[in-house]
Parts: sequence; structure tokens; C-alpha cells
Amino acid sequence: MEHVDAVVVGSGFGGSVAAYRLAEAGRSVVLLERGRAFPPGSFPRSPADMGRAFWDPEAGLHGMYDVWRFGGCDSVVSAGLGGGSLIYANVLLRKDERWFAHEDAHGGHKSWPVTRADLDPHYDAVERMIGAAPYPLDRPPYDDTPKAHALADAAAELGLHATLPPLAISFAPGRGIAPGMGLPLVDAPYGNLHGVPRRTCKLCGECDIGCNEGAKNSLDHTYLSAARFHGADLRTSHEVKAVRPRHGGGYEVDYVVHDPTRDPADDPAGANRRPPVRTITCRRLVLAAGTYGTTFLLLRSREAFPGLSPALGTRFCGNGDLLTFLLRAKDRNRVRPLDASKGPVITTAIRLPDELDGVPGAGRGAYIQDGGYPGFAKWMVEPTLDFSAQMERMVKFMWGRFVEFFKDAPDTNLSAELAELIGDGALTVSSLPLLGMGRDTADGRLSLREGRLNVDWSAETSEAHFERLRRTMRGIADVLGAEYRDNPMWLRKRVITVHPLGGAPMGDHPDEGVCDAFGEVFGFPGLYIADGAAMPGPVGPNPSLTIAAMADRMSTRLLESASAGGNAGNAGAGAGAGPVAGAGPHHGAVGGTAHGSEPGLHGGTGEPSRAEGSGPTSLSFTEEMKGHLAFGVADPRAGELAEGREPLSFRLTITADDVERFLAEPEHTARAEGWIDAAACGGRRPVQRGWFNLFAPGGDENRRLMRYRLFFTDDRGRERTLAGEKNVLHGPPTRIWPDTSTLYVRLLEGHVDGDGPDGGVLGAGVLHIQLTDFARQLTTFRTSGPRGVAALLDFGRFFAGELWEVYGPDLE
Repeated sequence: MEHVDAVVVGSGFGGSVAAYRLAEAGRSVVLLERGRAFPPGSFPRSPADMGRAFWDPEAGLHGMYDVWRFGGCDSVVSAGLGGGSLIYANVLLRKDERWFAHEDAHGGHKSWPVTRADLDPHYDAVERMIGAAPYPLDRPPYDDTPKAHALADAAAELGLHATLPPLAISFAPGRGIAPGMGLPLVDAPYGNLHGVPRRTCKLCGECDIGCNEGAKNSLDHTYLSAARFHGADLRTSHEVKAVRPRHGGGYEVDYVVHDPTRDPADDPAGANRRPPVRTITCRRLVLAAGTYGTTFLLLRSREAFPGLSPALGTRFCGNGDLLTFLLRAKDRNRVRPLDASKGPVITTAIRLPDELDGVPGAGRGAYIQDGGYPGFAKWMVEPTLDFSAQMERMVKFMWGRFVEFFKDAPDTNLSAELAELIGDGALTVSSLPLLGMGRDTADGRLSLREGRLNVDWSAETSEAHFERLRRTMRGIADVLGAEYRDNPMWLRKRVITVHPLGGAPMGDHPDEGVCDAFGEVFGFPGLYIADGAAMPGPVGPNPSLTIAAMADRMSTRLLESASAGGNAGNAGAGAGAGPVAGAGPHHGAVGGTAHGSEPGLHGGTGEPSRAEGSGPTSLSFTEEMKGHLAFGVADPRAGELAEGREPLSFRLTITADDVERFLAEPEHTARAEGWIDAAACGGRRPVQRGWFNLFAPGGDENRRLMRYRLFFTDDRGRERTLAGEKNVLHGPPTRIWPDTSTLYVRLLEGHVDGDGPDGGVLGAGVLHIQLTDFARQLTTFRTSGPRGVAALLDFGRFFAGELWEVYGPDLE
């Protein structure tokens, strides 16, 4: 059985720091990370890739986002090499000195077992290593960031304190060099484990969906690259399932190895086959799988740890997270641009004082920060924020086209109509998400329910905190001439948190906490907790830096105790590799050539980038249709009306990889990806291969076909094909909507390229697209490539032109 000095579970802000510190000191270290590596350029952007960007290995999903839903809150955490640093908003704020306290059972305040003075040298070390730097708002082109100026103006008007917090972003290519956008980054002495070039921030607002430029100084580019340089063994797609003490000392760790390349739909016989459990042993075990992961592991393994503190599962909170929105900001009746998508996700922080600061009646301290989102998301955000206006524009567009069909000389130029349909974008330009966080009440509890993690937590006990945030955010809205809007989840007093904390809290003794002030678990020497689970309450500001500083402090204590007790188990792993002078990055100057990388951590899933102005332009959109299907029927119309018919639906992303070629080919063929939902086939099943034809010849000059051919496998491993057609026939304009929104489908046995014999038809039915789904479909059009806007217009002209050919009046 494999044995090492230390196993680290998880690669977030706790695990990466621990792995680096132990490897740097010459210990043999194996880091087990359940997710995969995400080099720059591999983060998902297309609808198809985003649809697979979630974490659920049993469903064949190995993406970054792990979404949890509990009674009082939802949470988003990360799976991947670098943990939460892949999707966080880069803010590195220290916990306020007077906020190292929490409420005790008698309504008073009890100090944390660690102080700001204890953490300050470790804060310093982490900031140097990650390369923290404030947003350079005083330098062009960064000075043109409307949301940063707006939040500072609002804070001044309200008498609040606003700052530019340290960010883990490279704005400059090296220490002492002026900042600039898209500049190559200087290599760090320890290299870059991905071996992919990185560039400085280009202000695209994509920080929390993964930085494809590599400008974000995430943990894979800093601590983990340094850990690898010093000999740490970083193993991705390794998910830990159980831990237990080892007879004779140390710990045993059970894990499974996932295969991110395997799609369960491609191997139906093995869809329910679980990967084999493997075991590794170690002298010291560091749990850093995140608040949910670490607490879940300890709860599942509790029988193996007799005498574990009764505090396990307690003191859970969401760090006071609250999301709201400012809409339609104005300045003297003119649109006030806030432009949430320009810049990093967060640039500015407003601090609300705490009564612990000596401000009587202030309540619990909090922070409010500007939010952001990627520029391409404006296509989704605009109709979401103002759906009624989008619907009004769409209906007006369709009515205008309808009327034009009856004119003797119809207007065939659609440019103005399409421009009006898209809108002027004023809503997104003048809107801004606000992110709140602070000292909520840590009275939640994590437990197991039928083997699954459960959270018992409510926003009610923190109502004063949330109301203070909402009241202040309304004040910001008033100053900026904006409308204030709550997150719709708040109607049910629910929040969504990206900062879950607690569950295995530190304390002064076992009755109060699971671990001590250094993260070592009471009663189990050599077992450490190095993540948000160890927090005995909310951090207040963004907790990432505090978690990393505590892990750095923990590592110092671990190494001191290890030196006293010997270092068995580290032979041959990093022997003689002491600290390297100047190994840490300076002011964000990280990146470059790999040192000791392995193939599993090289390269990405994205395609090589093309030079600007070269290569084809792709176009995609998403379509959702719903209806019914009856088995034993070959005629779709009969299936739609048959007794015993069953619901059938699909959601597809249609992609033309080269718009010019797509429009030029007579069959107009595009890829179709997504899912089919049919109860008789086992519910929702992924499309394994599919294609779509738009206005293909129908055998008659007055007939066009929209054809669908979708291959999938049912829950019993049987191959199936869903074949469908929309018949666009010559006729009056009133037929446009029913013809283009009605799909006649047949379910075929096997994967059939052609229509197949009648004996191969298992069932038939009809699907429709609803008007509201069609409205959403209009917002899903995306292009990628050098001719984005032109390609979209070419496609629109082709689509409208084909309809004119079929439905337009005969002018001869």
C-alpha cells in the first residue's frame, strides 16, 4: 500500500498552501483533487461547454461548478485544480482586527482562538506569494471603469469608506513595470505547471467563470506550481471517499479516480459501475476539501473517530452573502453608465462599521462590493432584467413582418427592425449587481440525512444584518439615480452563498470546537483542517485570504511538530529540496514555462487560439421544444392525439461551426447537442450525436424542411434515434408561426441515418415551441470569430429570405 508523509485533500486556499509549505520543507506530499486541471484557454464559453461545466461525476459531468441546494440557502463551490480560486472574484482582504469574535450562548462576545496579530505575518506571506495588487484606477485605460467611480461616489455621498481592495490579478507583466492590457507575463522562478502562456488582465469581467487569459493569479499558477516545483505529487480527478486512523499511527485515505473523458451515455452497460476504491496511507492528513467537503468526510467517517468533538457540524454560516441589483441608473435624466462587464468582477469595497469597532448601535459589520459579469452575458442579462420589454419588442417585430407580407411593395431591408428587436442595451449599461457580505449569525448545522449532506440554516436569525445591507444598497441606488431590486430568491428569505463557512470549527477545547487554533483535530494528532470548515464564524470580508493565512500558520506548526518527531516516509520525495530564495512571485509577476509538469496537467480542452481576423466564424443558438409521443404509432399527427401519449421534450444547442459554409451548402447542416427527455426512455438522456438542417430542399420548390436527427441511448442501453421535420410549405403568411414552430417526430430503433423502415418506428408525436421559449431562444444567439456581427446579420437575412421565398406574395 502506498505510504507518504502527508496527504492533502483538496487544492483550494487551504490545501494548496499546505501542499506548498510541506513540499518546500522536503516532505513527501500527495495532493488529491477531485476535479481536473483548467489551463488558460480551457474554461468553457460556448453554450454546449457551459452546459457541461458542472460537477456530477455520476452524470458524466466533471466541470468546475458544484451547486448545492439546502433549506435556507443555495451554494456554489468549485471542483478543479485550484479549488475556489478558479471561480472567486480575486479579493484578498484581511479580517478586520476587532472582528475576531463571535456571539456566545449568553448573548455576549467570545474571542476567536486566533487573533489578527497571530495572522498578520501569514497574511503578508500569502499576499507576496499570490501577488496581490489593487485595481490601478489612476492609470489609463483602467481609469475608464464607470462602476468603480460610481461606487466611490455613492460611498462619499453616504459618508461611508470605500477602498480599492487587493486583487489576485496581474495588471502588469512584472514587478516595477507599468500595467497594460494583454501583455505577456514574466515567468516565476518555479514556472507554471500548465505550460501555457499567460497575459495581463484585459478587463473582460470573466474572473468568476475562469480566466482564459491566465491574468488571474489563481492557486494553480502560484502555490500549486510552486508545490509541484518542490516535488509535491498533484493528482487530479482523485476524489476522497473516506478517512480513518491507521493502526500504529497515521491515517488511511480511501479514494476513487474519475475518468473525465468517459461519457456514461457512451458506455451504458457501465453507467452505474463505480470506479474501484483505492487507499493511500500517511503520517499526517490535511483536510482541505472545502466547508462542505471536509465536514461531509468527517460526518461520513465519524464512527472511525471515537471521541470526535460534538461540535462537528456546528457554527455554519454563509459569511452574510447577499446579491442585489441596481437598474437604470441616471444622471440628470440621462443614462448613467455603470458597465458591469468592464473591468474585473470586483474593483471596489465599501466597509460598513461594526459595533465591535466602537460604533454604538452600528450592528454587525459588513462589506458591499461592485459585481460584474462577462460582456457576452449581456445577451442573457438584458432580457432577464427586463423580460416584458423584450417580449414587447419581439411581438412588435413579428407583427411588422406579418403586415409587410401583404403589401404590394414590402420592405425587404430588415436592418432597422433587427436593431430595434435587439434593443439599445441601455439597461445593461446602466445596471450593476451589488455583492454584500459580513458578520451573519453562525448558528447553522451540517448533518447527514439518508447519507446526503443537509444544512439546517435560516436567514431569520441574521435579519438585522441582511436588512442593514439592503438599506445601504437602497441608499447607493438613490445616490446613483437607480432602481433597487432584490434577488428574486429573497422573496422567500433565501440567499445564495459562495462563502460557506464552519462545520468543523476551531475552539479552545473539544466541547467548543473540532480543532484547535492551529487546525489540529482534538484527540487525533496529525489530522488537520485547513479550509473554511475550521472558521468558528463569519470572516466578514471575502474569506479566501484568511483561510490561506490560517493554512500557512497551520503548516508552520505542523512542520515544527514533525521536526520534533522525525520525518519517516519522505525518502526519495523532494529530498534536499529546501526553500528557494525569491521563489514567490512579486506583484503578480507569475506564469511561464513549466518545471516538472506531467501530461495530465498539460494543455486544455479548448481549441488553439486563432489570430484576429482569421479562421471561420461560428454561430449557435439554443432551442427548447415540448409535446407528446405515443408508442406503437407511426404517424406523428396520430401520436399527438392518441390516448396513452407521453410527454416528450428536448433542449438543443444548434451550432454552425462555419457560418459562410453553412449558408452556402444546400442542406445547411449544423451540429445539435443537448438532451432529450422521455419517461419511457429513462427520463433525460444526453444526445450522443445529432445534426440539424435549416431550410433544406423538400423535393418541391415551394417546400423547405427543417430536419432533426438525434442519436441517444435509453436507460437500458438501447440505441435510439429521434427524427423530426418541420414542413415549411408555400401558403399565406398566417402559416409562418405554426409551420416553423411545429416539429413532427418519430422515435426509431437503433441509430438510423436515414428514415428507416416502418418496422423500425417505435413511436411518433408532435413537438411545439412556446412563444415564451421562442422569446428566450432569440436571446441565445452567439457568434465566435472575426465576423461576429456580420455573420449574425447574414444568418438573419438568410432566414428571413427563405421565409419570403415560401410565404411572400407572388409578384410575377
